[in-house]
Amino acid sequence: MRASRTETEVYANSTPAVWYAAYTKHQHEKRAAEYFSNNGFEVFLPLYVSAHRWKDRTQMVTLPLFPCYVFLKTSLERKLEILRTPGVFGLVGNGGRAVSISDGDVDVVRRVTESRARIEPHPYLNCGDRVRVRVGPLAGAEGILTRLKNRYRVVVSIELLQKAVAVEVDLSVLERSSARRNVAVSSSASQQIA
Repeated sequence: MRASRTETEVYANSTPAVWYAAYTKHQHEKRAAEYFSNNGFEVFLPLYVSAHRWKDRTQMVTLPLFPCYVFLKTSLERKLEILRTPGVFGLVGNGGRAVSISDGDVDVVRRVTESRARIEPHPYLNCGDRVRVRVGPLAGAEGILTRLKNRYRVVVSIELLQKAVAVEVDLSVLERSSARRNVAVSSSASQQIA
């Protein structure tokens, strides 16, 4: 009989891994993502490039698409390890319980960030036409259609975080979506940390 089991054996017999959002201190997302990755978590930190201007120069910087959030795929058996991570406050949840994010939501954000389209953070929206991208690298992605300076964008929302990302699209690749939106978690409830 063995005295202890390896970490892999313990987690192999546990509940299946799902996506969660870890809520981090401001500007600690990259450090937390690196720490999680080095400790065997599957991590997703969507980034975008932005031009920041100072008095004497303009510089391109890489920033988190969802400030203060890092996505990680894990089971809740590792919650204590997550909470002990430097710069992490906890997992986003509701009523004191961590709430998982669907694989589909994470996949859409991953496809948006991997496409060659220009992306940027966008305020979370509660209304607007729900559309679906028909063709191209974002085919099947659903979001809300917006218009800014004669350019059309699809806003893809992560309702649990009440955050969104806008991606420029051509109107010819869009169709109206018949899917109804789920009721979003209230602002105060979604900010509770499990």
